[in-house]
Amino acid sequence: MDDRVISQEALNAEEERVDQGVRPLSFDDYIGQEQVKRNLRVFIEAAKMREESLDHVLLYGPPGLGKTTLAAIIANEMNVNIKTTSGPAIERPGDLAAILTTLEPGDVLFIDEIHRLNRAVEEVLYPAMEDFCLDIVIGKGTEAKSVRLDLPPFTLVGATTRAGMLSAPLRDRFGVLSRLEYYSLDELARIVQRSSQLLSFDMEQASAFELARRSRATPRIANRLLRRVRDFAQVNGVTSIAVDETSEALEQLQVDRLGLDPNDVRLLTMIAHKFNGGPVGVETMAAMVGEETETIEEVYEPYLLQIGFLQRTPRGRLLTPLAYEHFGWASQGEV
Repeated sequence: MDDRVISQEALNAEEERVDQGVRPLSFDDYIGQEQVKRNLRVFIEAAKMREESLDHVLLYGPPGLGKTTLAAIIANEMNVNIKTTSGPAIERPGDLAAILTTLEPGDVLFIDEIHRLNRAVEEVLYPAMEDFCLDIVIGKGTEAKSVRLDLPPFTLVGATTRAGMLSAPLRDRFGVLSRLEYYSLDELARIVQRSSQLLSFDMEQASAFELARRSRATPRIANRLLRRVRDFAQVNGVTSIAVDETSEALEQLQVDRLGLDPNDVRLLTMIAHKFNGGPVGVETMAAMVGEETETIEEVYEPYLLQIGFLQRTPRGRLLTPLAYEHFGWASQGEV
């Protein structure tokens, strides 16, 4: 195997290990999403009082806001095990059946990217969610027969960045629907300071706010940038990271004061320079920057829309005056 592949796999494994190390395990340690937490606490406490499994939960919202972490906390608060998979990983009904038949009473099954389940798998999931049973067809042709298997009560926690892509029958089978919102600057700064403590290094409060300001209102990005700032600090022999060291490291990473990275700048510059500010279709945008359409819609667009740099119209995406002002572009077409 190519050494570069091994190195990348080792790097990914290390990143995942660090992520697990800073993820909260209880609602008390989970910062932000206060309304979602309050509701889930009530639903979990009520389910425990009735000695029942928690109703099925759908968590939706932009990527990186803590859906996976919340699923683990739900299992932890219910004192049950969690099994984790994703929509694309469940290719056939048999794959889902194999997972469901290993669940213990009350367990949590977490399916990330649940909007990417294929319809054949969904059909198997409906009776499992509603009646805790599996209908399996054994044999083929005239000898085929349907066998019903009972399942223990369980809680399905689904996560998606695109709730609108879930079929109505699947969405209606979730008893709890919770939307995760972008984080405030103060919440992100608290997350950064908590993570820095868990990673065993000091970060001044002003540094935490500076990093939070450039994290696109997203905890996952904040923690990723924090690890990179730590790398710069360690190499430079800095033990307590001040705001100057944080700003310098983020400038080296080409993350500007609003959290825009080179990919964002390239996308916005393309719209301004090649399409005179738009409107331009998302498929054209994806082709011009060499990305998938889904990547544009799920990774880049949500934040650019939130900060008011892009506008969606029936004819396509438009660059707003705020974007021109941020980059110092005098007028449309002048880049």
